[in-house]
Amino acid sequence: MQSNDITVAQLSEFDEIIDVRSPSEFREDHIPGAINFPVLNDEERAHVGTIYKQVSAFDAKKVGAALVSRNIANHLDEHFCNKPKNWRPLVYCWRGGSRSGAMVHILNKIGWRAGQLEGGYKNYRRTVLEELEILPSKFQYRVVCGLTGSGKSRLLQTIEKLGEQVLDLEQLALHRGSVLGNWPETEQPSQKMFDSSVWWKLRHFDPARPIYLEAESKKVGNIRVPEALIQAMWQGQCIRLDVSRELRLALLKEEYAHYLENPESLNQKLDFLTSIYGLEQIEKWKVLVQNGHWDILVMELLEKHYDPSYTRSMLKHYPNCEQGTILNVTEIGESGMLSLAHQALQK
Repeated sequence: MQSNDITVAQLSEFDEIIDVRSPSEFREDHIPGAINFPVLNDEERAHVGTIYKQVSAFDAKKVGAALVSRNIANHLDEHFCNKPKNWRPLVYCWRGGSRSGAMVHILNKIGWRAGQLEGGYKNYRRTVLEELEILPSKFQYRVVCGLTGSGKSRLLQTIEKLGEQVLDLEQLALHRGSVLGNWPETEQPSQKMFDSSVWWKLRHFDPARPIYLEAESKKVGNIRVPEALIQAMWQGQCIRLDVSRELRLALLKEEYAHYLENPESLNQKLDFLTSIYGLEQIEKWKVLVQNGHWDILVMELLEKHYDPSYTRSMLKHYPNCEQGTILNVTEIGESGMLSLAHQALQK
């Protein structure tokens, strides 16, 4: 097989996946596990593009070739020089053209069996979107349901530690899925990167075993859950967590401690609810924030906002929720979640 005939289905045949696109292209999305060794950085790529448009393609190619050659030489000196002779990397760029072609040519001339991804990232992205329409229907889902603060994420993390297949969409989206759900000092990934992460996980799961995940709506923060996946989730078998108000309160104060430490950031988030509850209610909640009345604030947010919203969504989208297995949460610590996980896996 020629090096430029490698398809997405053959990714696992290679020791390493090398993305030679610019750092900004890589940040937006890349094959999970790929390492970025750009043959043109962002400034160099823009410079060559300007020459191409304002002067000529020939001049752009001369400048680009010199830059690419120097960058590949640096990568050889700094990263590839100690690779063994049987090392087999897969290289890709945007379309599977000259950027990855140059890297593959040199690596092969040295003696490594480098492959070039046919169609590059563009073809990879097309494959991800096509397979995300098909893959979700191949699995059975165990959907963990429960009101905000019932410990759904903690349970999933414990189930995963026990070796089960878990698709933690909030972890992949870097968001807890509500108006207050952003992770501190953390930006969400791009939609493309989220798609890649979901695809990668599903691609490596065993269809003969169930997937455990949390009941979600169509969006987690600003990220959309793939349509075929959300539809499959809605038909999944539900595991319902029942927990006291006191434990919910304790858990939420632990998981949202960053708001207690930075009350102003919480007030900014509360402003997003003004169109729903009105300025008067928002100002009352801000007074609770100002005075540090966290228990009262949390319970009011649960009763007025989170619980009604969650209940409506569950009744609308998860027809099996009412018939789901009920697990009683009696402890939110590690030992309590381990016991709960064992109960969930027996259902």
